[in-house]
Amino acid sequence: MSQTPRIACLQTCPRADIASALEEALPLAQAAVSDGAEFLFLPEYCGGLKSDGAKLTPPAAREGEHGFLNSLRDFALENRVWIMLGSVAIAAADDKIVNRGFIIDDHGKIISRYDKIHLFDVRLSDNEVYAESATVVPGTQAVLVETPFGRIGHTICYDLRFPHLYRALAKAGADIIAVPAAFTKRTGQAHWHVLNRARAIENGVFVVSPCAIGEIPGGGESYGHSLIVDPWGRVLADGGTTPGVVAASIDLDAVADTRARIPSLLHDRPFTLHQIHTDRKTQ
Repeated sequence: MSQTPRIACLQTCPRADIASALEEALPLAQAAVSDGAEFLFLPEYCGGLKSDGAKLTPPAAREGEHGFLNSLRDFALENRVWIMLGSVAIAAADDKIVNRGFIIDDHGKIISRYDKIHLFDVRLSDNEVYAESATVVPGTQAVLVETPFGRIGHTICYDLRFPHLYRALAKAGADIIAVPAAFTKRTGQAHWHVLNRARAIENGVFVVSPCAIGEIPGGGESYGHSLIVDPWGRVLADGGTTPGVVAASIDLDAVADTRARIPSLLHDRPFTLHQIHTDRKTQ
């Protein structure tokens, strides 16, 4: 593989069922391959997403029976392309699911799995509440995988707000960290670009963040603006606010170059926290 692979983010809409998710994703995947993409990145819950009040209720299936996963495995084999499925809902015990991402190689083989660690339980307003943990079992293991495109770290959406996860992946050797998401429009407008750029800058990595765009069936809205960010924090591609494909060729040598210029990964130091308490009444 080239040291300057062409990668593409598929910016899809949240779909209520697996069939309609495939109907949108497969033509976009074909367009990306026709444009020369060697690695495709899809958003969180790319196999379908809907909500019921505060609960997320994406269409789920067992891994071996998941129609979206199996169809994208077939696509990877037929087109000799690598694919990251940002995540699909995999059926778990007690009527719950896991929010699981996959990397699929160009022979259609699953080479890595990651279950989202940090679940989105927030109250943005009285009318906008999310309780991902009501239906999702959290993961417990960070995942870094060797590929012909460098070492890729898995994360998903809300993980973006937990920089220690990205630091751990970078210190373990990540060249690229993926952040597939269905980031909300409200938080996306405020935080999406700055958080993605910060994770890239502080760790000297490429950050690849395919994000769903548009209204979620049942309530909520995703922000879009799928991003490809280089290790210096420059935005190489931004998907904007419409469905489609956004692509860029990345220079993997930029990782080592950036870390040589600012070797902050080597400068972490242990410390203790000293708290000073004062008697405010005497002031």
